[in-house]
Amino acid sequence: AFVYAELAARRPHVGGQYAYLRDAYHPAVAFVYGWALLLVIQTGGMAAVAVTFARYFREVTHVPLAEPVVAGMGITLLVAVNCLGVRSGGTVQNTLMVLKIVAIVALVGAGLTFSTPWRDFLPPPAPPEGSLLLAFGAAMTPVMFSYGGWQTASFVAGEMRNPRRDLARGLLIGVLGVIALYTGVTLACVHALGAAGLAATTTPASTVMRLAFGPAGATLIAAGIAISTLGFLSQGMLTAPRVYFAMAADGLFFRSVAWVSPRTQAPVVAVVLQGALSLLIALTGSYEQILSYVVAVDWVFFGLTAGAIFLFRRRGRDADDGTARVPGHPLTTALFIAAAALIVISTVLAAPTDSAIGLGIMLTGVPVFLLWRRRAA
Repeated sequence: AFVYAELAARRPHVGGQYAYLRDAYHPAVAFVYGWALLLVIQTGGMAAVAVTFARYFREVTHVPLAEPVVAGMGITLLVAVNCLGVRSGGTVQNTLMVLKIVAIVALVGAGLTFSTPWRDFLPPPAPPEGSLLLAFGAAMTPVMFSYGGWQTASFVAGEMRNPRRDLARGLLIGVLGVIALYTGVTLACVHALGAAGLAATTTPASTVMRLAFGPAGATLIAAGIAISTLGFLSQGMLTAPRVYFAMAADGLFFRSVAWVSPRTQAPVVAVVLQGALSLLIALTGSYEQILSYVVAVDWVFFGLTAGAIFLFRRRGRDADDGTARVPGHPLTTALFIAAAALIVISTVLAAPTDSAIGLGIMLTGVPVFLLWRRRAA
C-alpha cells in the first residue's frame, strides 16, 4: 500500500499502475500489463468471484439455475450499471461496500461470541517434499487472491479531484481496514469450525452462522457474502476499463476502446469489453483453475511495480510532496519484491499447468505490442 501510495503521489494519471510501468520501464511493459489485466488478471479475478457470488446466491434463493448462469447474470447487471457513468457506478460501489462491512462484522461477532469453540485440532501435517518456504508460498496463493483488488483504485487517479492526497490516503486506510476485517474472519472461522471443518465446506461463512443462529443465520450471511462479492465485481467494472482506455489513448489498442459516452462520461466500450471477457471465463473455467493463473501473473506485476520506486527516485523527476513515502525504503520495498517473486514461483510449482496458461497469455502481449506499434507507426 505504501508503494502504490508513493507512486500515486508521483504519477496521478489515469490508468494508475499502467502509467507507472510505462513511465518507469517502457511502453511495452505497460502494454503487456494491460494485456494481462484484460485477458487474465482482472477478467479472471472477476470470473472467479462471480462463481463465488453464484454459490451464495443459489444458497439464499434456491434458483434452479447453474452456477455459471447466475455468475453471468451478476456480471451483466454490473456492466449495465457502470455504463450509466462514474456517479452511478460509484454510488453502487459505496452502497455495496457498507453492506459488505456490516456482513463481515456480523460474521466475526457470531463466530467468536455465539458459536461453541472447536476443540479438536488436526495433527501437524507431514513436512512437505522440497522447500518449506515454497510450500508456504503455495499456501499463500488463495490468501493473496483474497487480498487482491485494492490496487485498482489507482486506475481512476485521473478522475479524482486531488489524487496525490486522496488516493494515497485511501490506499493506506483501506488496506489497514481490510487486514483488520480479514484477520477477524480468520479467527472467527477457526474458532467455530477448526481446520477440519473449514476443509469440509465450500461456504464457510454460512456454516459458521448456521452453528451460531441456525438456518436463519446461514441464509442471512449468505446474502451478505453475495453482496460482498458483487462489491468486488463492481469495483473491477468501475476501475479496470480505465487501463484499456489509457492504452487506446496511447495508440496501443483499438481506438474505439477510448470512446467516452458524451451523455454518461463512461468508457462504455471498455466496460463492455471487460464484462464480456469476464462472462466468457466464468462460463468456461473453474474457481481453482482461475485462481492459480490469476495469482501467478498478478504478482509478476506487483513486483515490477514496486521496482518502479527505485527508478523514479533515482531519476529524481515527478517528486511527490513527501506525504506518501515508503517507510524503510529500500529494504522494505526489496522485501516486497522478494515476496512477490516467492509467490509467483510457489504458485507455478503448485499448479504448473494453470500457471503456464496465465503466463503464456501474458507473454503473447509482447508480439501483439510490436505489431500494434508497427501498425500505429
